Amino acid sequence: MKQSELFTKTRKEAPKDEVSKNAQLLIKAGFIDKEMAGVYSFLPLGLRVLRKIEGIIRKHMDEAGGKEILMTVLQDKGAWQSTGRWSDEVVDNWFKTKLKNGSELGLGFTHEEPITKIMKNFVFSYKDLPFYAYQIQTKFRNEQRAKSGLMRCREFLMKDLYSFSKDKEEHEKFYEKMKDVYMNIFSELGMGKKTYLTISSGGSFSKYSYEFQTISDAGEDEIYIIDDQKKIAINKDDFSEEILSDFGLDLDKNSLKKAKSIEVGDIYSLGHKFSEAIGLKYKTQDGKEEFVYMGSYGMSPTRLMGAVVELNSDENGIIWPENIAPFSVHLVMLPSKDGKVKETADKIYDDLKNKGVDVFYDDRENASFGEKLKDADLIGIPTRILITQKTLEQNSVEIKKRNESKVDMIKLTDLLSVF
Repeated sequence: MKQSELFTKTRKEAPKDEVSKNAQLLIKAGFIDKEMAGVYSFLPLGLRVLRKIEGIIRKHMDEAGGKEILMTVLQDKGAWQSTGRWSDEVVDNWFKTKLKNGSELGLGFTHEEPITKIMKNFVFSYKDLPFYAYQIQTKFRNEQRAKSGLMRCREFLMKDLYSFSKDKEEHEKFYEKMKDVYMNIFSELGMGKKTYLTISSGGSFSKYSYEFQTISDAGEDEIYIIDDQKKIAINKDDFSEEILSDFGLDLDKNSLKKAKSIEVGDIYSLGHKFSEAIGLKYKTQDGKEEFVYMGSYGMSPTRLMGAVVELNSDENGIIWPENIAPFSVHLVMLPSKDGKVKETADKIYDDLKNKGVDVFYDDRENASFGEKLKDADLIGIPTRILITQKTLEQNSVEIKKRNESKVDMIKLTDLLSVF
């Protein structure tokens, strides 16, 4: 992609009401645009990053046996009434609307009820179980505090997977598997060393559930770290003598390290809560009817994008990990009066593309040298190639990694062999 053809531009300042680092940098670099608090549009560079994060999540969900679907955002209140979650007194972050005939609708904030209702059409026998269905879909939550950029939005993308098993034993095999699947995703996103499997309250679903919390000063949560090697922690709000006893922990959690953290995922055992309320049953091998045992597994690609920026940035801008950067290489040229620098840069761009390298080419002829370098640091593509009159005189280009200060001179004849 040529930077001159990109309609978006970098900005010197983020909106004054934007306090989170992730949103400030993403807006300034032209990745997202703020519609209102907690509501953002994804621009070309931002969408490329988001799609790569989605791709990593989708790969791991598919490998775990998940089958992708896409459910509706508009929600009929009937199924939600059956589980007691339609009332604002129970769930206070619904967005609700009405049809012209006066019927109430909700904008989905999660999808346990709808998917349970769907599966009544397909689950009849023990032979139909287990199976796992997931989607990556827009959710709406009427958050009171939408101040953390992409990490607390009113409109956001969520990957929600639901497991359907014959019984608790079958469910727990998959549940334990998903702990590792989630940690593998966070490791692939470069967050693994700072992410902890965190014991927390199971809410109305079960006594305990697990969150995945990533250590960050920008986090809204706090955890007590139990085991730094095994990456296990307890949510500070759920810390108690009872939880220590239930998990066989003999800790003084005064000697435990406390840290601020970002919740980047959660997994719940739902048991029979939704299958009983909605009537999702199957027949066992001996013809007896049983309720399906369910689980829920959430992870937000948009929140992960915000968390990655919080963890990977400096005073100059974003530092994208290689596998989710919008492009692999940022080719920057400072044009010469005789046009030879641009001519050479154009050829480098074509050669790299022909080799399959994903290149963002700053071919702008009306931007200053300082502006180009500042934009490159702000945008944060992993590798920068710089060609100027000075480097061309040496038949070379400068190559610099965004996360390093070292600059290497590479001969033009050797450039393609680097990639």
